[in-house]
Amino acid sequence: MADPSESSVLSKIPSGPSSGSSLGNISRRTVLKQVAALGAGAAFSIRPLLASMPVVDSDPKRGRIDVHHHMLPPFYMDLRRAVPNVGAIPTWSPSKSLDDMEKNGVSTAMLSLAVSGVTFDAGEAGRSLARKSNDFGAQLVKDHPASFGLLAALPLPDPQGSLTEIEYALDTLHADGIALLSSYGDKWMGDAAYAPVFEELNRRKAVVLVHPNAPNCCGNLIPHVPASTMEFLFDTTRAIESLLVNGTFSRFPNVQFVFSHGGGAMPMLANRMARLFPKDLAAQAPNGVLYELKRQYYDTASASNATSLPALMSLIPSSQILFGSDFPFLSAGDTASDLAYSGLPGNTVEAINRNNAVRLFERLKV
Repeated sequence: MADPSESSVLSKIPSGPSSGSSLGNISRRTVLKQVAALGAGAAFSIRPLLASMPVVDSDPKRGRIDVHHHMLPPFYMDLRRAVPNVGAIPTWSPSKSLDDMEKNGVSTAMLSLAVSGVTFDAGEAGRSLARKSNDFGAQLVKDHPASFGLLAALPLPDPQGSLTEIEYALDTLHADGIALLSSYGDKWMGDAAYAPVFEELNRRKAVVLVHPNAPNCCGNLIPHVPASTMEFLFDTTRAIESLLVNGTFSRFPNVQFVFSHGGGAMPMLANRMARLFPKDLAAQAPNGVLYELKRQYYDTASASNATSLPALMSLIPSSQILFGSDFPFLSAGDTASDLAYSGLPGNTVEAINRNNAVRLFERLKV
C-alpha cells in the first residue's frame, strides 16, 4: 500500500482512459512533468514507483561531469593514517574511479585531494606535498585525458608557496582549476593573509573548488560524532560568510567558486546572513549578499536528496549547480539516481549533469 505522501501525489496525476488508477500506462515523462509541478520533494515520495519505469536521458551519449571526485594517492594515505582518530578511509585507485564512472555515466571527473588537503605539513613540507600531489594528478590526466581533469592543491597556509604552486599547476601542468579548504587552523578563506592568492586567482579567472574542513575550534564538539556529519557543512557556510564580510567575492569577481555539498548550511541561512549582514561592512558586498551567493557555483555531493536539493534550488539558479559525487566516499550513482528521480525538467537535469560544467571549464568546451 502506498504511504500517505504517495497517495497525495498520485491523486494529483491525471489518469487517462486506459491507465486506470495505476502508473502502468502513463509515460515516465508524463509522471515527471506532473511531479515537477508539485515540487522536487514530491518526486522522492514516489521514487519506488518511478524506479520501475525507464529513465529517459535527453542525450545518453553525453556523459556526466563530476566536479567533486577525490584521488587518494598512496603517499597521501600514509599521512592520513598517521593522524589520530581520522576515521574510516575508503580504498581508492584510478581503476576504482574509472569503474564507478563507467557504471554511472560519468565521462569526466575533476580530481582533487580528499579532506585535509595538504595541511598535514607546513612550510617546505606542505609545498612538497602539494607539488607531489599535483604531479600525481597530472599524470592521471595524461594517462586518461578524456576521463580525468585536475583541481590542483595549494599549501594555502603558506601564501607565497601557494602563488608558486598556482603558476606551476596552471601553466606547466595545465590543471583545470584549484581545490582549497574552507578553513585552515583558525583562519577562513576570506582572511586578509590570503588576499594575494585570490588576487592571482582572480587575474587568471580560475575555478576554485572549496571543500569543507574542521577548524581548530570545532573538530570534536560532540563525542562520537565525526566532523563530516555536521561540522563540515557549517564550516562551508563560515567560509562563505568570511568571503562576504572580507569583500573577497566583490573584489575578486573573476574567481569562479564551487562550494561542495550544495553550500553546506548556506541555503537555510542565506536570508539570515543577508538580513543581519553588518551595516558597517556594506561596502564589502556592494551588490548585496544574495547577489554574491547566487552567482557562485555549488555541487550536488550529498545535496541531491529530497530536502537539500529543493532548499538549494529555492535560492540558487539551476545554471549554478554542478554534478558532484564525493567519490570514493560515495558513488556517483547516488547523486545520479537522486537527480534522475527528482522530477526536475530534463534540460535542467542535463545542465546539472553536464552542461553547466562544460560552460565553466575551458578544456571541456572543445
